Amino acid sequence: MLTLSNINDLTSAKAELTFFQRKNPVLFEKFIDIVYLTRALHFKYQYMGCLLMNEDPGENTPDFVYGSVIRLYKKEIQKLQNEDDIQYLKDIFSNYKKNGYAKLSLLALGQPPESLVGPTLVQ
Repeated sequence: MLTLSNINDLTSAKAELTFFQRKNPVLFEKFIDIVYLTRALHFKYQYMGCLLMNEDPGENTPDFVYGSVIRLYKKEIQKLQNEDDIQYLKDIFSNYKKNGYAKLSLLALGQPPESLVGPTLVQ
């Protein structure tokens, strides 16, 4: 999937994520833990976002991964989804979906919006 992002969208998304981090630091930290887990397992951020948003991950589903690893990963996503204020994070993901879940994840990790401008193949 090809996504096209402009600096205004990315800056706005970064501001929303920063506000979310200040508003609910514990939940934001849990989200960051999921992002790091996604990275550690070499899964696509798009897969993480699809699971978080209850969307079909389709071609973003990891190949050649033990079922037990997928089940464990999905349990961790479900724990995050069960949090009380998760709707705020889902709203951010929904509002900025056209930028791709990968870019939103990288913004949450602290990458500057300027580094993510332009077309990208979402992974």
